[in-house]
Amino acid sequence: FKVPSRDHPALYRDLLRTNRVHWIAEEPPAELVREKMMECHFRFRHQMALVPCVLTLNQDGSVWVTLVKPARAITPGQFAVFYKGDECLGSGKILRMGPSVFTLQQGKSREESPKKEEIDKIEPAT
Repeated sequence: FKVPSRDHPALYRDLLRTNRVHWIAEEPPAELVREKMMECHFRFRHQMALVPCVLTLNQDGSVWVTLVKPARAITPGQFAVFYKGDECLGSGKILRMGPSVFTLQQGKSREESPKKEEIDKIEPAT
C-alpha cells in the first residue's frame, strides 16, 4: 500500500514473529530456554544498525521479537538475524508482524476519549 512519506508511522513496527529459528552455537540458547525470553540484538537487512530486542520462545521453535524501538519497512519473507555482542546467534524467516505504529496511534487516539454514547452501548461480558 502507499503512504505519504518514507517516514510515515505505517512503515514502522516493533513486533514480529519468525518461523523456527536456525540457531548456530546452541539450539536454542540456554538463557532463552531457561527464561523463555532473552535480550539480544536484531537486524533484517545486511547493512542496517543492530536494534536491541527481546526474543520470546514459542513451543514450535519460532520466536516473537519485540524491538526496543520500532524499525522501518520490516517485511514478511525477510530474515531476522540475532546477535549477542559480536556473535551471530542464528536467524529465522519473518512470517508475521504486529500492528504498525500508525495503527497503534489510531487506536490510542480512539481509546483516550470514548464518548458517553459509546460507553452506554458497551454490554458487560457474560
